[in-house]
Amino acid sequence: MFDRLRAGPKSVGELAAAMPVSQPAVSQHLRVLRDAGLVDVRQQGTRRIYRVSFAGLEVLRAYIESFWTDVLGAFADTPNQEGKR
Repeated sequence: MFDRLRAGPKSVGELAAAMPVSQPAVSQHLRVLRDAGLVDVRQQGTRRIYRVSFAGLEVLRAYIESFWTDVLGAFADTPNQEGKR
């Protein structure tokens, strides 16, 4: 679903038509993505149009990249710890 939104904004109906799940299931999934800050929604008449939130992706990217500091630190400590055994 997220990949489909990557191609451009879409309504719930458009997303549901292209997937083997019900429209309510698509709406629930979009609600989770919206609550996580990964998609934005705007009202267009009676339809809701969803799109990828690039600001939300930037926050997610920064969070994931913060793990590299931990991983690299653990990797740097590995030879030191093996020498103590």
